[in-house]
Amino acid sequence: MSDIMNVSYDTLIPNNVGLASDKRVLKGLEKWHPGYINWWNDLIPQQFQQSLIYLRTAVSVDPKGWAKFDYVKMPEYRWGILLAPQVEDRKIPCGEHAGEPVWQEVPGEYRSMLRRLIVIQGDTEPASVEQQRFLGKTAPSLYDLRNLFQVNVEEGRHLWAMVYLLQKYFGADGRQEANDLLLRSSGSEDAPRMLGAFNEETPDWLSFFMFTYFTDRDGKMQLESLAQSGFDPLSRSCRFMLTEEAHHMFVGETGVGRTIQRTCEAMIKAGIEDPYDIEKIRALGVIDLPTIQKKMNLHYTLSLDLFGREVSTNAANAFNAGIKGRFMENRLEDDHKLNDATYGVCDIVDGAVVRREVPALTAVNMRLRDDYVKDARGGVGRWNKIIEKLGIKFELKLPHEAFNRKIGVFADHLFNPQGQIIDQAQYDASINDWLPSNADGDFIQSLMVPVTEAGQYASWIAPPRVGINNMAGDFEYVKLHDA
Repeated sequence: MSDIMNVSYDTLIPNNVGLASDKRVLKGLEKWHPGYINWWNDLIPQQFQQSLIYLRTAVSVDPKGWAKFDYVKMPEYRWGILLAPQVEDRKIPCGEHAGEPVWQEVPGEYRSMLRRLIVIQGDTEPASVEQQRFLGKTAPSLYDLRNLFQVNVEEGRHLWAMVYLLQKYFGADGRQEANDLLLRSSGSEDAPRMLGAFNEETPDWLSFFMFTYFTDRDGKMQLESLAQSGFDPLSRSCRFMLTEEAHHMFVGETGVGRTIQRTCEAMIKAGIEDPYDIEKIRALGVIDLPTIQKKMNLHYTLSLDLFGREVSTNAANAFNAGIKGRFMENRLEDDHKLNDATYGVCDIVDGAVVRREVPALTAVNMRLRDDYVKDARGGVGRWNKIIEKLGIKFELKLPHEAFNRKIGVFADHLFNPQGQIIDQAQYDASINDWLPSNADGDFIQSLMVPVTEAGQYASWIAPPRVGINNMAGDFEYVKLHDA
């Protein structure tokens, strides 16, 4: 067990999967490595490539003590292949194979389905780094700059995890898919990333915080589902990835919370009680709460689309095959086969949103989306407590899941944030009250001024309550290198 817990650093690619004795896969990954480093070097602005960043690196997969913190230049970060420990006598948790021993090799009949799931998951990892590539130039503090780069290097490592699975278990097809993961690019017209939300821009830091709260939370739900997989190497990869994913959502939740806190504090100091007195509030150099609500509306609804259609035969097939489970499958009390079960999915009847019962097997996506909505509400409640505690009369609310949707049953209809169908004229008249306008974006951009002195923060965001690794408030998280 100690071998799997600790990470070997005696090869070019750190790992705890015995790469040194797996020459075929090691050779394939070493061949892929230069392309990855080229992608990274092309992506991150040059002035940060030589900067020393206070990053955590995994040295173990033991959740109690798995990371060390130290300064490192990002191109020299030790990316690698890390799998959570194998669970002895683990059984397939769901589908027609429920109760059978998990697979250590890819079952032939599920080869293409598994490969596609791994490729889609892998594609999201470099995509988010591409979306965030310019944010370093406008970081509101060295603390936030460090967090951005920590998120980036971990998304890079999650790409390595999926590439390892492709190269080890899928032969020539897997090697080609691994190469293609470096050829697609977020927002590209010719070769975009596979999922829509990963082709959107991340133009400012509030967008980044919303992305890491809402979109990385979708990543958490997907990884939890894949961690249930009957294909054990995929399950073990995702279990360790979840350890790192928690930090990404922490960055998002605390980033939005600190933005809200600074806004409320500035309003109180200036004697402004009305949160809709937007011009006066913006003149204070902070982001008004209605604009934060609009940003939330956008990123939440983009993230809902990532769950796919409410009724899906692909999702049913993956569950039935036992290669992707439900969220926390092991905690659910049913037969884990869903042969006779039903589940309520959203539909539109006579101009109103209703729930109708369908076979639960076909509603696996909908169930996962419902779990996501419950999970996402928690942080919104904590943001509202900040507002309430500071005495401002305003409440952030998640919009109805029919609003601003491009995929699924709601895609061909226009809804307001309360979930009522409206016509085009009503939509056009109010859309700038519901989603960020160009003017909102321009204002937020005007605040995106870099702050590079240790312990100092931009006007629009409060300092964190606790430093990374309990460091002091003026700790130099990034030692910037002059370009």
